Amino acid sequence: MNKELYILSKADGFAFPVTIISSSKGVQQINFAPLEAVARELTEKNIPFTVDLSLPASIELTQYFSGQRREFTIPIDIRGTLFQLQVWNALREIPYGQVASYKDIAIRIGRPNASRAVGQACGANPIPIIVPCHRVLTANHRLGGFSSGLEKKTALLELEGSYSMVQY
Repeated sequence: MNKELYILSKADGFAFPVTIISSSKGVQQINFAPLEAVARELTEKNIPFTVDLSLPASIELTQYFSGQRREFTIPIDIRGTLFQLQVWNALREIPYGQVASYKDIAIRIGRPNASRAVGQACGANPIPIIVPCHRVLTANHRLGGFSSGLEKKTALLELEGSYSMVQY
C-alpha cells in the first residue's frame, strides 16, 4: 500500500469479522480481522485512512452473508502480476455454489500445467469472497489451502451450499 487515503469498512453477518480496505478506485483488500485491529495496524504503519460503514462493498458483502446476494457489482482495485490477474479473473467466473479445481483454472487460463502456480495465485488473492478463491479445490475435491484458514473456507462453502462437494 502506498500513502493514499484508504477507506475502511466492515461487513456483518459472517461467523468471522470481515474488514474491507478500499482505495478511491475500489476494494483492495478483505481481511478476516476486526476493523479496530486493521485500523490499529494502519495507524502503526502511518498509513492514512478513514472509516465509512456505508460503503457499497460493506453493503454487498453483508447481503452476501445473509444469503441475499450471489454476485458482486462493486468496483475492485486489485493489483498483481499478469498471471495472478488472469487467475483472479478466472476465479470470478466460478458461479456461486459451484467449485472448480486448481487444474480447471489452469486449463481455463491456457496454462494446463500451472496448477501449483494457480494455487499460489489463489493464496496471494487480496480480496477473497469477491474474487472467490474459496471455491477452488484440489483435483480430488479436497479443501486444499486458504490464506485466511480452512475454517473460513469451510464456512464460505457452507454458506454457498457447496461444502457437500468436498471429499474427505
